[in-house]
Amino acid sequence: MTQTKQVRPKNPVPLQWGGYYHIYNRGVNRENIFIEERNYAYFLALYARYILPIADTYAYCLLRNHFHFLVRLKDFKEVEGQKEPSQYFSNLFNAYAKTINLTYDRTGSLFQRPFGRVRVDSDVYFIKLIPYIHQNPQRHGFVDDYRDWPYSSYRALIGSSETKVDRETVLGWFGGLDEFKTSHLREGIISDVSHLIADDE
Repeated sequence: MTQTKQVRPKNPVPLQWGGYYHIYNRGVNRENIFIEERNYAYFLALYARYILPIADTYAYCLLRNHFHFLVRLKDFKEVEGQKEPSQYFSNLFNAYAKTINLTYDRTGSLFQRPFGRVRVDSDVYFIKLIPYIHQNPQRHGFVDDYRDWPYSSYRALIGSSETKVDRETVLGWFGGLDEFKTSHLREGIISDVSHLIADDE
């Protein structure tokens, strides 16, 4: 795997059915995309409508001006319709942006285009990317402890309540709940994946 920091291309490689991906994006000019608390819930509701039918979700984190998801696109035979995978994400972003523009009397693009995507092609990348995603709020100074941030999948993955995140697969990948928690406390996670996470800040 290359050690060169990836840069978001103008014409990114198309998403492939069955592939694992780190999906991320941010507001244009680093503007906030989540303005009020209710915006986070609305975005996740739209995500459930547009993305859950075509992808398994392993981790996510929504921050004020950007977000991260780790997903596996389902096999083509599992998905109804003939659209390209990226179109489902574009539909999500367009639906959310339309509502934000109407609600807050703004115009123009809300998200940077094209949205970021990096293929997750190794177990090592998978198990380092999830802690990285969850630690983002603490790294950006939104909270002192990433475990207190309410808009990530961390609590869902360590809890027992029903969730749309694939808890069983994630915990199995880490070897259980205890090791999952421990993995988030290790030093050097950001430097471990810095050459893979591209321009996702």
